[in-house]
Amino acid sequence: MDPADFYTGLVVELYSPLKSGHEDPERYARFVLDSGEPALELGCGDGDPLLALRALDLDVEGVDSSADMLARCRELAAREGIDVVVHHQRMEQLDLDRSFRSIFLAGPTFNLLPDDDTALAALRRIRTHLTLDGTAIVPLFVPSPTPTEQLGLARGTTRDDGAVLRVGVISEERDEKTQVQRSTLRYERVLDGLSTVDERVWTIHWYTRDGFRELARAAGLEVVDVQDDEGRPAAHDASDVTFVLRAAR
Repeated sequence: MDPADFYTGLVVELYSPLKSGHEDPERYARFVLDSGEPALELGCGDGDPLLALRALDLDVEGVDSSADMLARCRELAAREGIDVVVHHQRMEQLDLDRSFRSIFLAGPTFNLLPDDDTALAALRRIRTHLTLDGTAIVPLFVPSPTPTEQLGLARGTTRDDGAVLRVGVISEERDEKTQVQRSTLRYERVLDGLSTVDERVWTIHWYTRDGFRELARAAGLEVVDVQDDEGRPAAHDASDVTFVLRAAR
């Protein structure tokens, strides 16, 4: 399923309440201040951490392929009195009339691109929109298979209006050759005894470090560092890393 179709309807409603954590805006504020403005967040979703960065008066815009997520972002921005500019575009088709000194993803949204061809197209669009002295950061991860005993189990929370919200993996396929994992997620909202359910296939495509370096090189980008969540050099066997990219000279 295309990410633009995945993040619609019930999934968008349950996304924030069921998120396991929120991005630390300070990390991205430091990146923008170090690398420079203007900045662009790819896959900005409902505005975490875009709105916090705008509240700091940083010149940051956002892009997302989901119209529903962007509508939620605008709603939250209006509620908080924050001016925000967001664009409804796919990462691999990014076409803005501005270049950016800082381009970033706040989390491994890049893994949602389904294959290497789409990833290469997205990296080329990043290169096109990155100034010669700019920096881009792309977090990536290698997903772990869902343990068999956890299939069908759900985690959840209760909303202020009493609605019970749940999500869980009900089935999964993993292809080590193509480096793709497809998990069928079951979303459910129970309110006043009425259950609303939606099932979506969540596709994750992962990369070897060498494989991602090759894609970056083909897009005209140079990998200048591979970091852990603390900004230190990532261990060679780390499954969660952030690639730091600059325009190739």
